[in-house]
Amino acid sequence: MSGTLNKVMLIGHLGDDVKMHYFEGGGSIGRFPLATNESYVNKSNGEKVTNTEWHNIVVRNKAAEVCEKYLSKGDKIYIEGRIKTRKWTDDEGKDRYSTEINVNEFTFLSTKKETAAGEAPASSSSTSLVDSPPPEEDDLPF
Repeated sequence: MSGTLNKVMLIGHLGDDVKMHYFEGGGSIGRFPLATNESYVNKSNGEKVTNTEWHNIVVRNKAAEVCEKYLSKGDKIYIEGRIKTRKWTDDEGKDRYSTEINVNEFTFLSTKKETAAGEAPASSSSTSLVDSPPPEEDDLPF
């Protein structure tokens, strides 16, 4: 294979609500931490061990607005995206790095807002809103 691949698939729980930032010109970005867990039994003492890995998730534009509207801390989500590492210099002149997952697609697996409102969870709805234009009325199949 001569090409390369940068693809991440995660299922986890939000560690906080989606934090939004809006730009001039109408763009927006949403960020939230996502926790994934790994559990196993320690063979030496028989105790169950759970390790949590935290991921910095980034969604943009319409996808960010959908996530902000429906997701809150503790909700479970499936995401697909790409790994991106950012570099910056802090106030002391030291180089700092941050690794993020830039989301391409996501599916809500459970949301507190939907269950509280008595609606069925959107477990089968997959959303790919990243940088996609809204459909035109003339493009509807009916």
